[in-house]
Amino acid sequence: MTAVSAYAAPSAGAPLERTTIERRPVGENDVLIEIKYVGICHTDIHNARDEWGRGGFPLVPGHEIAGVVTEVGPGVTKYKAGDRVGVGCMVDSCRKCENCRNGLEVYCTGGGLVATYADTERYTDGAPTQGGYSTHIVVDEHFVLRIPDGLSLEQAAPLLCAGITTYSPLRHWNAGPGKKVAVVGLGGLGHLGVKFAHALGAEVTVLSQSLRKKDDGLKLGADHYYATSDPKTFEELAGTFDLILNTVSASLDGDAYLSLLRTDGTMVYLGIPEKPVSANIGSLMMGRKSIASSGIGGIPETQEMLDFAAEHGVGADVEIIGAEEINEAYDRVVRSDVRYRFVIDNSTI
Repeated sequence: MTAVSAYAAPSAGAPLERTTIERRPVGENDVLIEIKYVGICHTDIHNARDEWGRGGFPLVPGHEIAGVVTEVGPGVTKYKAGDRVGVGCMVDSCRKCENCRNGLEVYCTGGGLVATYADTERYTDGAPTQGGYSTHIVVDEHFVLRIPDGLSLEQAAPLLCAGITTYSPLRHWNAGPGKKVAVVGLGGLGHLGVKFAHALGAEVTVLSQSLRKKDDGLKLGADHYYATSDPKTFEELAGTFDLILNTVSASLDGDAYLSLLRTDGTMVYLGIPEKPVSANIGSLMMGRKSIASSGIGGIPETQEMLDFAAEHGVGADVEIIGAEEINEAYDRVVRSDVRYRFVIDNSTI
């Protein structure tokens, strides 16, 4: 075991503080990564404050990890020291079920994926997983992603969660030329949803509570920007969209948003509202519309996303902070006071 520096929440809701944790020795198929940058996801805040009841304290969050390989196990074939790599929301799965064999590890049915933090290494030693708010991490090579040279590490880090969370449904529901896509909310997820939908060739509309971020939205690649606080928006856009990506966790008027879909359109929930989602069956029936959701995407699709991002110049808009600013950054994320993703410089840990 190797002791490394980290930032952890010592207990539920406590401010994160500097500490040390132990990383396992580099095994046969393991990759040791020196973490250069890690993004702050709202999921980190939920878990650090135990808002989802997962426990596991002391807790080191972080699943938007970008860094450099420093050591590999003797069985590793995909990576070598010096490679630029990333790790997302999972570090293992059963690898035997149908979904895992098809590259859909996120939907593992053979015991479930192992999350990068706030979880247990179910398929190995049963140790708790600890995330990327640390200087190093050891991960099986299967769950390590290559970051292309065309992406800076700091802009790539948020792609490992926020990026794939938006890219995967866009690909699954065939966003592209001739398709009209709406993105609800222009935050950490939404700004990447706009960038990816635009790069895929779709006509993109941002639906936000106000027009406060309109200039940003248009610069990011949106063709249109509407305020959902204006009732006329729902009248003007009725029957418009093939796909709606809802990136916010707030409870929405499901029937109102379903009215914006074209025949056979789909509204995909990417945020997790506190209350159950509801809609009248008639809102779905009249137009053969669908409500769906989507996870992060499997390892092959995540690599595809990174390669696509590099080819099309898609990176997260980030504000880089030092580790001592993490607690303040958490409060700012809750207030939506960031454009559009905080990224920690891990040299400060």
